[in-house]
Amino acid sequence: MIYRPTKAYLSLPALATNLKRIKSLAPGSKIMAVIKANGYGHGLYRVARQLSEADAFAVTSLEEALQLRQMGFLHRIVLLEGLFSAAELPVVIQNRLDLVVHAEHQLNWLLASAPNASLHLWIKIDTGMHRLGFAPEQVAKVVAALQQSGHAYQLRFLSHLASADENKASSVAFTQAQHLCFVQTCAPWPFAKSLANSAGIIAYPESHYEWVRPGIALFGSGLAAEHPEFEPVMRLESAVLALRWVPVGETVGYGQAWQAPRPTLVAVVAIGYADGYPRTAVSGTPVLIRGRRVGLIGRVSMDMITVDVTELAEQITIGDRVILWGDPLLRVDEVAQYCGTLSYELLTGISPRVPFIEVS
Repeated sequence: MIYRPTKAYLSLPALATNLKRIKSLAPGSKIMAVIKANGYGHGLYRVARQLSEADAFAVTSLEEALQLRQMGFLHRIVLLEGLFSAAELPVVIQNRLDLVVHAEHQLNWLLASAPNASLHLWIKIDTGMHRLGFAPEQVAKVVAALQQSGHAYQLRFLSHLASADENKASSVAFTQAQHLCFVQTCAPWPFAKSLANSAGIIAYPESHYEWVRPGIALFGSGLAAEHPEFEPVMRLESAVLALRWVPVGETVGYGQAWQAPRPTLVAVVAIGYADGYPRTAVSGTPVLIRGRRVGLIGRVSMDMITVDVTELAEQITIGDRVILWGDPLLRVDEVAQYCGTLSYELLTGISPRVPFIEVS
C-alpha cells in the first residue's frame, strides 16, 4: 500500500496519441522513437510497449538496447553514441543492432574487425553542433573506407539539429545552415538520411527525409507543448500536508529566503528535491491546487515545499491534491523555465522513491 501522497501518473494512451501525431506530421518518413534515459524517465518497457508502432527505437548505450531485446522487442534499435569499445561489436552483431559511427576511433574498430553478418551503420555528420560527428570534408573518406573494407555494411547518414526549438532569427538561420550543410554533404550518395529531431519534425518539415527521430515530443513536451494536440504523459502530484498562517514580516523555510508581505496562509506540500522536484525552483513557481495556480514560496526542501494559498483560504483543506506539472494548465516546460532548466531534466530526474502509476 502507498501511503505518501507523492506520485507520478503516466497516461499511456498519450504516448500512442503523440506518436500518431508525429506520423501525421511526417507521413513520408519512418519513425525512430528516441527512448533513451529510461524512456525519458517514464520507464523503458512501458514506453517501448506503447510506441510499438514506431519503425525503430534509439537509445544511448548497449545496456539499454539489450534491455529492449530481453524484453522481447524485435524492432530496429539504433545506438546513438555507437561503440564505447571494440569489445562491444560482437554483442552488437549478435543482437542485430544499428550503430552510429561518429569518430575515427570507432571507424578504426570497425575496419579492424571481421564481422560475419551485415551491419547497419549510420554515419554521423557534424553540421555545426560540434559535439559528435565527422566534419563534412571527412565524410567521403569515411564512406570510401567502409565501402572498400569488404564488409557487408549498410550505410545511412545522420546529423542533429542544435537550435530547431528556438524561433529567434539567429537560431532559424543556424538551423537552415545546418540543413544546407547536411544536404550538400550527403548529395553524392543515395543513402537514407535522418536529420529531424522533435523540434525539426514540428517546425522544419523540409528536414524530415527518410527517417525522423522524435524524442521529447513523444512525451508532450519541448516544442510539442505549444501544440495542444500533443498530450503530456507524466503528471506529478502530491497533497497538502499542513496549513498555517504566517504574520507579516515572518520568514518561511531555510535561509529566511522569503518574507511574508501580508498575513499569509502557507500550505506545506509533501514533495521535495529528494523526489526530483527541482531545488532550483524559485518563489512564484506555479503549482495547481483546486484548479487554481498558486505560487511556491521559500526554498525547496528535501521532502517539502511551501506554497502561498492565501487566496484559497476559504476552500483549501489538509489532503487537497497538488499538481506540480502535467496538466493542460501547468505544463512541465513552464515549471522548467522557472527553474532555469529544461523539461528533459525534470522528467528524467524523478526519484525512485516516487511511485509511478499507469493510467490507461
